[in-house]
Amino acid sequence: MGGTQVHALAERVVGGGSVDEAEARLLIGADDVGELMREADWITRELLGPRVDVEELANIKKNACSEDCTFCAQSALYDTGVGEHALAPTSEIVERARRAREDGASSYCLVAAWREPPPRDFERVCEAIAEIGRTVGIDVDCSLGFLTRAQARRLKALGVIKYNHNLETARSKFPEICTTHTYDDRMATLRTAREAGLGICTGGIIGMGETREQRLEMALDVASVAPEEVTINMLVPMRGTPLALQAPLPDGEAERTFALYRFLCPRATVRVSGGRERSLRGAGASVLRGGANAIITSGYLTSPGRRAAEDAEMVRRIGLEA
Repeated sequence: MGGTQVHALAERVVGGGSVDEAEARLLIGADDVGELMREADWITRELLGPRVDVEELANIKKNACSEDCTFCAQSALYDTGVGEHALAPTSEIVERARRAREDGASSYCLVAAWREPPPRDFERVCEAIAEIGRTVGIDVDCSLGFLTRAQARRLKALGVIKYNHNLETARSKFPEICTTHTYDDRMATLRTAREAGLGICTGGIIGMGETREQRLEMALDVASVAPEEVTINMLVPMRGTPLALQAPLPDGEAERTFALYRFLCPRATVRVSGGRERSLRGAGASVLRGGANAIITSGYLTSPGRRAAEDAEMVRRIGLEA
């Protein structure tokens, strides 16, 4: 696909139109990835302006997860050397939310390493969310695994903005990545959250040995649930996991992927997540000018990241607003 065709599709998207599967396949295989990124950036600025959304994560329950996701250093099945801790106290979760707000983050996502929240722990998470709402004043998102309908409604009533539950990879790749639950289980959780009135954040990890066609496959499924937010991680191979020796993506593949998501989800927040410091030019600056409009700062679930001040400076340097 040449530049003229890419621009025509970008104009259609900005005008309220959409891109079909055949066109998406042409976009991800575009001859000039730089042109694809420029058009994706134009869509972003036209529809969403210059602001970069900044989020911080809180790993409120770490390690010893029952699931066998091959990328994950928090699975109980792998010896990764990642320390374990039970659900953090409410006071600690609230204080970390306060620090996130002081760092300039606009949202704070509570993440727990388990298949689904045990009832007693779920009550403690709800207590922390309520306290953050009363005393901190920052948007709260959650990533707590599989949810019941009642739990999803409870989170909505507490003011949770979005629920994050990633598809992780393409349906055709998923059985190689996880065997303890299914792709359909993950899609069902997204439906449960949506039915409760929660915003949806979903995406996955690229660079796990999938093909470009499978990256397109996941993108089309993500777009099909009309998420308010898309989050894309680049694999950081973790010692002790089955993907510890996975080779990195070829140059330009991550950039192609982020640009494609902007064409498919033009009004969504597209967040550059784990692995950006390792895999992307300028710690993600390249894709913030190529379709993405959001980052996670101050570290990830099991790996460090850049300081909030460094990321704020990076955003200003490329002419955007944090």
